[in-house]
Amino acid sequence: MNIFAVYKDLVLAQVAALVSEGSLPDGLDTGRLTVEPPRDPSHGDMATNAAMVLAKPAGLKPRDLAERLAARLATISGVTAAEVAGPGFINLRLSAAIWIGCLRDCLRAGPGYGDSRMGNRRKVNVEFVSANPTGPMHVGHARGAVVGDVLAALLEKAGFRVTREYYINDAGAQVDALARAAHARYLQALGRLSDDDLAGMLARKDLEYGGDYLVPVGQALAERVEDQYADAPEAQWLEPVRDLAVEMMLDRIRDDLDALGVRFDVFTSERGLVAAGRVDGTLAWLEEQGLIYTGVLEPPKGKAPEDWEPRPQTLFRATDYGDDVDRPVRKSDGSWTYFAGDMAYHRDKVERGFEELINVFGADHGGYVKRLQAVVKAVSDGRATLDVKLCQLVKLLDRGEPVKMSKRAGTFVTLRDVVDRVGKDVVRFIMLTRKNDASLDFDFAKVTEQSRDNPVWYVQYAHARACSVLRHAGEVFPGRDLSPAALADGPLEVLDAPEDLEVVRVLAGWPRLVESAAEAHEPHRVAYYMAEVAGAFHGLWTKGKDDTELRFLIPEDETRSLARLALVQGVATVIASGLQVFGVQPVEELR
Repeated sequence: MNIFAVYKDLVLAQVAALVSEGSLPDGLDTGRLTVEPPRDPSHGDMATNAAMVLAKPAGLKPRDLAERLAARLATISGVTAAEVAGPGFINLRLSAAIWIGCLRDCLRAGPGYGDSRMGNRRKVNVEFVSANPTGPMHVGHARGAVVGDVLAALLEKAGFRVTREYYINDAGAQVDALARAAHARYLQALGRLSDDDLAGMLARKDLEYGGDYLVPVGQALAERVEDQYADAPEAQWLEPVRDLAVEMMLDRIRDDLDALGVRFDVFTSERGLVAAGRVDGTLAWLEEQGLIYTGVLEPPKGKAPEDWEPRPQTLFRATDYGDDVDRPVRKSDGSWTYFAGDMAYHRDKVERGFEELINVFGADHGGYVKRLQAVVKAVSDGRATLDVKLCQLVKLLDRGEPVKMSKRAGTFVTLRDVVDRVGKDVVRFIMLTRKNDASLDFDFAKVTEQSRDNPVWYVQYAHARACSVLRHAGEVFPGRDLSPAALADGPLEVLDAPEDLEVVRVLAGWPRLVESAAEAHEPHRVAYYMAEVAGAFHGLWTKGKDDTELRFLIPEDETRSLARLALVQGVATVIASGLQVFGVQPVEELR
């Protein structure tokens, strides 16, 4: 239960009462009304902007409306004070019993605490990774994979029906280049190329992909067809070699993603869309709608007029849907542009019933955002929305020094290198410790050290410490039922110390965090919140060393001990719930 949503409904009810009595006009827009934690905890438990957003349309001064509304809110059960602050904010203070009720809910729900119906089972398509099947994935793909997968899990916890999708870019020049490079490795496997000849071939621009990761492809090809393609013209071997290379690269990508704990519901092939006539069909449909035309674009900004050659092009009316310029959909040779394939793909998603689309891209795709959003609006007649999350670069370090490239990959450190070195749980957590649009430093030494500066260790240590207290409690109170359900029914009202209630309030914020992070499509908020929970718990532990009244286990005071154990169990439950969203296994002991 989101306690902040509960009190928002109570505020709305009081606004409705003021309307009924004639103190406020009917028809006020309450969409921007919020109830949330105040920035300064000393101001209270909750703050609402109700008077601030309703006063002007109601023809009142914000503070005057705040005074009327505060008087009503003060009478609500559980509210101990409703105070007007500043120009018209209202701060609410709640009784300890309200917060204790939240702790009981937490213990009874277990890791399902925070589950929400906010999404109302609406369908959401989250497309992420979608790396070209031309080689192994690098650490940048790892960040996009984690952001997409955790965002999908967060949306599921908030009540959405989520489809995780991978778009295979298996059409176009890049896979032809892969096929040529694989053919060179095939000739190498047959002993038909010297190392020098191979190096010369792989340096050609039309081959491009030359890492050792293609050696198995060349060997597999040699085993399948022997020397059948050794002297054959390219037209004879290009397609079968391309198919095998793409198949083997996709197998490797799936294996690497599985090692990271990422699995997809749907893989959609670009080549499959082309073969099914989806690109031709989409462009023909858009032309029927008057959204495809022949025109001449203005020169790009910063381009000298003498360097610009205006020519008629087949264009999509992207500016009708918020883009900066109309976009070409056909190349000079008559073939469709890469963007045309994207148009067909996004129309395909809309036709599958998705009206909420999320794409997780690398930072180099920033220029595609507006045009793709324009396409989604066009092909859905405005019904569907597209949110694009751009993931900035990951800088790999070891004790502050840049990590050298992978010899197997040829030009970069692979995702698998990183997972094999530190484990999937560390990678998944650390990738969410910064917002997706901020660059991230991943230092191998720091992400594995046992210190407060390592967020994944700090959170896992809090969970392990809580589990240790609960195990020890079984020795102190043998025979006592210390299950979460039993603790929830215990004497929690004795948790009256401000330090205890401070931690309870933090735990009570988890359902709200789930809903707000899901609504904003910002899974990194979960990492920040987990650090807050861990910090609050570690802080209470430290205070207990100096103040015996704050210790979790007081052998001579079973009643207070049971209440404190409920608090400890609440911490373990919320951390486990958050790590479950992250796809990270909570540890019970640190070794």
